[in-house]
Amino acid sequence: MNDYIKERKKYVIDIQDGKEITVRDLQLEILTIMDELDRVCRKNGIPYCMMAGSALGMVNYKGFIPWDDDIDVCIERKYWKKFLSALDKDLNSDFYYHCFEKDKRYNALIPNMKLRKRNTFIKEKNVLLSNKCDGNGIFVDVVIIDNMSENKFIDELYRSFIKILMPLVVFCDNLHIPHVMLKKLINRVAEKYSNKNINSKLCAQTIAIPWQRFMKEPIFLKDDIFPFKEYDFEGRKFYSYNNIEKVLKQRYGDNCLKKWDDKEKIWKETLPITMQKPKHTVLLNLNGDEAVSKK
Repeated sequence: MNDYIKERKKYVIDIQDGKEITVRDLQLEILTIMDELDRVCRKNGIPYCMMAGSALGMVNYKGFIPWDDDIDVCIERKYWKKFLSALDKDLNSDFYYHCFEKDKRYNALIPNMKLRKRNTFIKEKNVLLSNKCDGNGIFVDVVIIDNMSENKFIDELYRSFIKILMPLVVFCDNLHIPHVMLKKLINRVAEKYSNKNINSKLCAQTIAIPWQRFMKEPIFLKDDIFPFKEYDFEGRKFYSYNNIEKVLKQRYGDNCLKKWDDKEKIWKETLPITMQKPKHTVLLNLNGDEAVSKK
């Protein structure tokens, strides 16, 4: 683990007052948000799952992927309202959250929630939809995991409806045209679709995030996702997929897991070196609510 920590410090995000701000610096701050999410969920009996690249880091590194600059978490729709209530009741004052249910300025087409930390600032690489809510603290992304139809035609029918609405939302958002009803419609359709397929054997991220299908986001067997299991992550125990290696291979391909090099007697990362870089952060301040970049 010491060699891994040393490796992570190579990834510089920003320079402030002559000091390099590394991905590792950001990771340690994001970890405090994840600790708080875990605490609130455990206290209130809400299952959660570290997903996507965060789950891949669990398997390959027992923590963050060295260049990863965010954490992704999913929660089943049936627990979503309970989760919101738990945050309102128990969330520490050092943190706050943005979601459509709390603030109608929130965009329905970015993750369902951003759980943020106060007195920090981050500017994301987001060319389509900018944050209209108050505050741009560093965050953990939280998305809803929904039931999916086993009928591919019905699944695509619902997704196509959302895909048609997406350009309208982006257009209105960038021209500052009111579009709350469009966002309400997207969320209502996604919820209706999930509830309609409650007995299905399949699940995936909510269709209210339509570009997941453009990126070939897979649909999973529920038995591979649930029940969530605890895994090691940065010296802690967090939850992720039931069949974590199978789910990751389905999402990222058979070569996503680190490979053992018998000649050098080490585990090697399979991702090409050109892709080993942070992908979300433009500007960052971990000690204030405004950007102070000198990069």
